[in-house]
Amino acid sequence: MWVFGYGSLIWNPEFPVAERRIARAAGWHRSFCMRSIHHRGTVRDPGLVLALDRAEGAHCDGVAFAVAPGAEAETLAGLRARELISSAYLETTLPLATAAGEVQALAYVIDPDHVQYCGGLDLEDQARIIARAAGGRGANRDYLWSTAAHLAELGIADPDLEWLAERVRALAG
Repeated sequence: MWVFGYGSLIWNPEFPVAERRIARAAGWHRSFCMRSIHHRGTVRDPGLVLALDRAEGAHCDGVAFAVAPGAEAETLAGLRARELISSAYLETTLPLATAAGEVQALAYVIDPDHVQYCGGLDLEDQARIIARAAGGRGANRDYLWSTAAHLAELGIADPDLEWLAERVRALAG
């Protein structure tokens, strides 16, 4: 069983991992396009979390995780509890390109028809939301900074996330 990490799963998978590979999902991009009302924000003051948003010609680089043998059922249950806390994500299987060949991986993508979907926000608006929001798993800015740092460590460029990380640092003082 493979799982695609493109946000917090990269640095906090919360399941036993047998193998990690840099992977690319074609036709999708990583985007702060989901209002977070649980983990990184509240109903009264939503934050933003990353989601895979469909985009023709785009791609998202992240990490494909092979789940440790025997831990598949437990992993799936844990992922569903974490990722499907609301119905804004859709659970799907995506083909991922890796240096060692293609894998089919479980992935959580945004439902563009869901009320929490907010694709198209400009980066400055995203930065202002992320700088102030916090939820059950902590400050929204910590989620951004950790994701940006881990992408950089892996050599995965994401200019929008890099810009957001710097802008949120400036806003946070």
